[in-house]
Amino acid sequence: MQRQWISPRLLRGTIRKDKLHRNMKVMKFGGTSVGSVKSILSLKEIVEAEARTQPVIVVVSALSGITDKLITMSQMAKQGDERYREEFDAIVRRHHSMIDTIIQDINKRVELINNVDQLFDQLKSIYYGVYLIHDLSKKTEDTIVSYGERLSSHIVAAMVKNGVRMNSRDFIRTQKKQGKHVVDTEETTKLVKEAFSSVCCDSVATNKIYVVPGFIARDSDTHETTNLGRGGSDYTASILAAVLNAEVLEIWTDVDGFMTADPKVIKSAYTINELSYVEAMELCNFGAKVIYPPTIYPVCVKNIPIKVKNTFNPEHPGTLIKANIENDQKPIKGISSIKGTSLITVTGLSMVGVIGVNRRIFTTLANKGISVFMVSQASSENSTSIGVRDEDAEAAVEVLNAEFAKEIETGAMFPMQVESGLATIAIVGENMKQTPGIAGKLFGTLGRSGISVIACAQGASETNISFVVDGKFLRKSLNVLHDSFFLSEYKVLNIFICGIGTVGGMLLEQIRTQQQFLMQSRRLKLNVVGISDVANFVLDRDGIDLDNYEQILRAGFPANTEHMRDEIVKMNIFNSVFVDCTASRQIAQLYQTFLEHNISVVAANKIAASSDYDSYLKLKQTARDRGVWFRYETNVGAGLPIIGTINDLCNSGDKILKIEAILSGTLNFIFNEIAADVPFSETVRRAKEQRYSEPDPRIDLSGTDVIRKLVILTREAGYKVEQDDVEKHLFVPDSYFEGSIDDFWAKLPELDADFEARRKVLESENKRWRFVATMEADEKDPSNFKTSVALKEVPYGHPFYGLEGSNNIVLLTTERYKEYPMLIQGYGAGAAVTAAGVFANIMSIANI
Repeated sequence: MQRQWISPRLLRGTIRKDKLHRNMKVMKFGGTSVGSVKSILSLKEIVEAEARTQPVIVVVSALSGITDKLITMSQMAKQGDERYREEFDAIVRRHHSMIDTIIQDINKRVELINNVDQLFDQLKSIYYGVYLIHDLSKKTEDTIVSYGERLSSHIVAAMVKNGVRMNSRDFIRTQKKQGKHVVDTEETTKLVKEAFSSVCCDSVATNKIYVVPGFIARDSDTHETTNLGRGGSDYTASILAAVLNAEVLEIWTDVDGFMTADPKVIKSAYTINELSYVEAMELCNFGAKVIYPPTIYPVCVKNIPIKVKNTFNPEHPGTLIKANIENDQKPIKGISSIKGTSLITVTGLSMVGVIGVNRRIFTTLANKGISVFMVSQASSENSTSIGVRDEDAEAAVEVLNAEFAKEIETGAMFPMQVESGLATIAIVGENMKQTPGIAGKLFGTLGRSGISVIACAQGASETNISFVVDGKFLRKSLNVLHDSFFLSEYKVLNIFICGIGTVGGMLLEQIRTQQQFLMQSRRLKLNVVGISDVANFVLDRDGIDLDNYEQILRAGFPANTEHMRDEIVKMNIFNSVFVDCTASRQIAQLYQTFLEHNISVVAANKIAASSDYDSYLKLKQTARDRGVWFRYETNVGAGLPIIGTINDLCNSGDKILKIEAILSGTLNFIFNEIAADVPFSETVRRAKEQRYSEPDPRIDLSGTDVIRKLVILTREAGYKVEQDDVEKHLFVPDSYFEGSIDDFWAKLPELDADFEARRKVLESENKRWRFVATMEADEKDPSNFKTSVALKEVPYGHPFYGLEGSNNIVLLTTERYKEYPMLIQGYGAGAAVTAAGVFANIMSIANI
């Protein structure tokens, strides 16, 4: 059956809005609806309930899988493969078994078996003839495949109450045009009206059920058996509904209706309640296999609605397809896709301004029977790209090269270029034409996800934007578009968390407790798809159960940085964020790869942002170029908004002239705790016990942590600085950082007496120790600046004097805040506040 594309404008223009419809219904049941005992009994219940109130015409497909088997057996017989007989016997047994189960009346069962066996005898003889002569003509193949519907219609007609079987070959007629069978509309209309004259009569009994085999037809001239092609049973039902002016056409299948996307790919896809004829046609043409595309046109002309229902879930309302959808607010109704796309580019300078090139392209392909489902042409006219299925690509290239052989030989055109393994995606919705910026949002969303659009096309009707991407990005494209255009119930953020110690463990708990709240109040789903610790890592794109993640993690992959990196990249998941709650240099080295693959990074780990300046700059530039995010607010001040504030000042045109800060909660705790009865060594031990310090406190005492933080703040303020540029004035001799950690603890009390003596002097002068990080620029030449860290004596009245516990404080002197520096103060250490800061960074990405 030849498929014809109908323009949306033509669809709208042909609808007859004033036509009254008869109180009758055409119901089509697909192969899965008659494919099992359970489904066919459901069909019986559905149809008989409808027949109590109005005449019903039931169109049936062959039992599921039978048409494919009939074709396969044809090829086996043609090749002389005797195994076709075994397949034939299996089909016979399947039909007999169903009849024995569903037909309880013994006399009716015997009669049905006889009718079915007569058909099987005919079919067996045809196969044997093919087997003997090793030849299979198109006429013979059409006859063979007709038996699937002929058999199923006999069974259904015998099963339902008051069933009347009709032979569709008596009234569905086709003509041969350009080697294809197309419906002879005039003859078919006349014969359908004659065959169903009793249905059109108002006095007819309302409980009749007319059962029609779908798909099959008869040639108007030769009267040979033909068919309407794959999905032709839908088309049969549509023709009957249109000619008989039915109230509605119902398509009963194994899904609840049209979905917003393929539910096998998009877990959050849901049934679309209503579609216009145009939207349904577009979705069908681009891969939504709910109904056969030509089905729509006959009923659309008569303004007869189509209802798609689920035989296995008849209570579901399904999808209603009609002319106009009222109160329709969504610009996008659904997303369809075609896997296995090849893009063929016809290019050459001779094409510019030459009339008839595209006609030659499409005529050549049509003559070869190759369907083109997308066209994209450069405005310069020197190239045209066409989308075909992968299996048609080789033949398409061959015939096009032959068609343009002379031009290729002279160099006026180039040989056909083909790129296979692609996927075509279409977003569909009639409201797109009323919503500015849809295309911009579409391509922007794909770009931020690292998905390149290879070709695109949009019709003047603006109901469909189609584009081609690399096939490996199909799942990611569908997910991000479904999420971005509010087709999903929730916006999803997919999170990988590396490191589940004090901060990471607290972060997971915060996410777990907030998940339901965010879904209900913000329509945001935080989906933790990866967790890693020092021993194992686990990945699951559907999400990890946070109530049970520790047990799941123990059963995961052994920890390996490169393996984890490769697996995360391979997942190719949309809206993804890698969260680093470690202090690992190896993990920090993964950021560049993740950003290059459009995975945002949130880091509590300070190593990357304080590493060599060029690497730091490359990370930020990559994030900007790829449209993703590199967030590290908690690198300085835990949950305090220090980095964000500096960024805001600089972005607004202010200039940071001086930074004075206490950036180590650990050191501030130590110097707040020290007292006459609490020696220096004891304060260090308390800092470790209360988990303020690193597991090895020497990292804090060496000033390394503060230096990193100062470097980060200085860079964010717009200055180029390396860690080695920072002047260090430390308070613990270098010898204490040598040897083992046990050696350190053993020697540390040696410093207590000196610290106590100096502390008494400070106390008498009403001063306190504070470990201060400083960046100061020359006001006349801001490029001339110095950075330092030092233990300073702070007098009473200074903002740093009263800083309590493990708090941090930052004073920012800027061109605007010169006389009265800006002060930021608060908790600067602790797992809870650091985890909260990381969580805030994650949420900032979710809100963009």
